[in-house]
Amino acid sequence: MQLALATWHEVEEYLQTSRGIIIPVGSTEQHGPNGLIGTDHLDAEFIAKGVGDKIGAMVAPTLAYGMSQHHLGFAGSVTLRPSTMIAMVGDIVRSLARNGFERFFFINGHGGNIATVTAAFDEVYASLSLQPNGEPSPIRCRMVMWSGGNRATAIADELYPGVNGSHATAAEVSLAQFYHPEAIKQARMSPKVAPASTSFFDCFDYRGRYPDGRIGSDPSLSTPQHGERLFAAAVDDMVDAYRAFMA
Repeated sequence: MQLALATWHEVEEYLQTSRGIIIPVGSTEQHGPNGLIGTDHLDAEFIAKGVGDKIGAMVAPTLAYGMSQHHLGFAGSVTLRPSTMIAMVGDIVRSLARNGFERFFFINGHGGNIATVTAAFDEVYASLSLQPNGEPSPIRCRMVMWSGGNRATAIADELYPGVNGSHATAAEVSLAQFYHPEAIKQARMSPKVAPASTSFFDCFDYRGRYPDGRIGSDPSLSTPQHGERLFAAAVDDMVDAYRAFMA
């Protein structure tokens, strides 16, 4: 059930039986020669919708922008300041909590969001803890990478042994190709496997180290057929994680 496609009456009815909501979060940033700029938020959205469809969980609109300052050396990339993202996530959680939601499960597609979104959770908890004479709160937040579950990890290791990489990965490009086959791009990779170091600072340093945007990956191997397998595995992983969180 998608929040954006529901009426407020339907949301009130949903809250009679569940207080959980899934929030997909990603970024808008370069993903190498053949990866879509929206890869991170498209993948998170696709998996979140798959989970919602499978178990009837509410899915919030996708947070399409993230903490991506290191990608600004590539055309089309957009970033939020960490402080902006912390404020945005906090406002979303507090708004939905005001309506009766209590469990906020973020399905994340971008590693650069982890520190910032975790800080946003801490800000929410701090505001609750610092209330004078406050009462215990049921609000709980969790963030999980869609690609980090056992099933999805095993498939990525099988399909791309040693060359999935850590940015513009073959797995995330494949999933985006399955979600949007009309937007598949072809490009030459040189070198075939990108440098694998993960050390970088600002966008100038990043562009100098990784000229075509990839880190340790060979997304020339990506296919929508691979994406279909990854989708099924990741949805099952996230269903398990969501149910454990709700329990």
